[in-house]
Amino acid sequence: MSKFKHILLPIELGEPAAPVVDMALTLAQDPETQLTLMHAVWLPTSAYAAYVEGVYWPLDEMVVKAKNELAVVVSAAKAHHLKTAGILASGEPWRAILAKARELQCDLIVMGTHGRRGIERALVGSVAEKIVRISPVPVLTISGRAEQEAREALARSLSLDQPD
Repeated sequence: MSKFKHILLPIELGEPAAPVVDMALTLAQDPETQLTLMHAVWLPTSAYAAYVEGVYWPLDEMVVKAKNELAVVVSAAKAHHLKTAGILASGEPWRAILAKARELQCDLIVMGTHGRRGIERALVGSVAEKIVRISPVPVLTISGRAEQEAREALARSLSLDQPD
């Protein structure tokens, strides 16, 4: 198995990140591997500027909250892998992720996917899909939808096994 020197792990705060973090920690078993968790703070105000005149965007509070949440995830990961760091970037997530991957000379990106479909995907798009298509380094995606479906199937099977 090849050893990675630097793994970038973009995470979306507020989402369950455990499966993605666990996978990245597994891949970063070599104590010399750098693991960087990253979150991109992005508020696309220019796209909505005509509609939100006079609306207050609490950007400073959002950044402070993001820093605190990222610190919690980094601290938990660091308990398993000492060479773990966290970065808070700003900008459109897919652009920020690719820029950091280049800047840090990462040789792998590990990220979760939402598994959006239909109109939601058309409106929101897929950050993971853009990263996979454009990234100059390998990208490992972990499906959030698949995990949720597996949990639901397990819960259904367990409830069927129990007598009424």
